[in-house]
Amino acid sequence: QRKFRPSLAGTTVSMIQEGRDRIGSRIQTGLRCSPRVTMEASLTQEQPITASHRAFILRHTRLGPVTGLDEIRLHLSDDVLPLWHAVQIETGDPDAALPYWAFAWAGGLALGRYLREHPTAVAGRRVFDLASGSGLCAIAAMHAGASVVTSADIDPFAAAAIGLNARANGCRISVIRRDVLDEDAFDVEVILAGDCWYEARLAERVLPFLIRARARGTEILLGDPGRRYLPTDQLVELTSYDVRTTTDLEDLERKQGRVFTLPPDAEPMPAPTTPRALKASEVRG
Repeated sequence: QRKFRPSLAGTTVSMIQEGRDRIGSRIQTGLRCSPRVTMEASLTQEQPITASHRAFILRHTRLGPVTGLDEIRLHLSDDVLPLWHAVQIETGDPDAALPYWAFAWAGGLALGRYLREHPTAVAGRRVFDLASGSGLCAIAAMHAGASVVTSADIDPFAAAAIGLNARANGCRISVIRRDVLDEDAFDVEVILAGDCWYEARLAERVLPFLIRARARGTEILLGDPGRRYLPTDQLVELTSYDVRTTTDLEDLERKQGRVFTLPPDAEPMPAPTTPRALKASEVRG
């Protein structure tokens, strides 16, 4: 018989609303509510992606088309609070990261639309999807004709979700599950960075990573609805789209998702190492 995890049956409506308000206020002000990308030394020890991660995702999400990108199907959740609670129970960690991988965010939706309309941006090229989450941008790149796509995310549930979503879309995407932001840019031709500007600390590390890559000739595509820490003064906006997010964590269901590029004259940042190719031992296909 199937074993069921404890549910939210004993959680009051007021508790749910309080949690939603707390999360939403932090998202709107540019602060993450949990350490999805808190890059500490403890993250250097990768936890293996197990069958239980995949089983958990299949148990708590539904596979369906993404609004506005109907050609892409993802395992998504309807409500963040019950899912977040389930992650806490599954991991035994009351401070477990918010399940960003279970929702389609405005920046990723905008990047997906852009790649569908401008497939030459990635067609036949090696692509790296930073902080991939559900793998939406990586899958969009494969649909647009990218030759190879590698995703990176530190959350083992995200890594498992990327694999499941790639399979559901008939794609092969490799996954790196570690902090890459202090490394030099990988030997790729395009980097995608969707929804990476929630908090100051993350933004302070993402931008130098992207600038170093751009200085070496890698093209950069960013997607974001214009959050607090987005460095618009260093970016060139390419286009914007009306997008419908799949989460109520942000203030509006429908948002303007904007696509940017990093110009070639962006001020270079110190590089810790020389570029290197991705090693087979570092990725999970």
